[in-house]
Amino acid sequence: MPVQTAAASWIDRMPRIKQRFPHLKASNAPSLVDDRDRFVAYLARTHHLTLNEAREEVDDFLYIESLLRELDGRPH
Repeated sequence: MPVQTAAASWIDRMPRIKQRFPHLKASNAPSLVDDRDRFVAYLARTHHLTLNEAREEVDDFLYIESLLRELDGRPH
């Protein structure tokens, strides 16, 4: 995925990310696209999770997002 597309995708996902992770502050959060490890560490800190739990939460979120993208791409 090109960087511009990834960045736009990150911004488009922000409402769903905020819904899933309510303590996330978009202005302070590292971009998941640019630096996944920093985002996971930030998520762990702000949501009182271990690094492993935060990593699993991110993996789960990204999996659900991939399913949503597949559904959106299907012909009706």
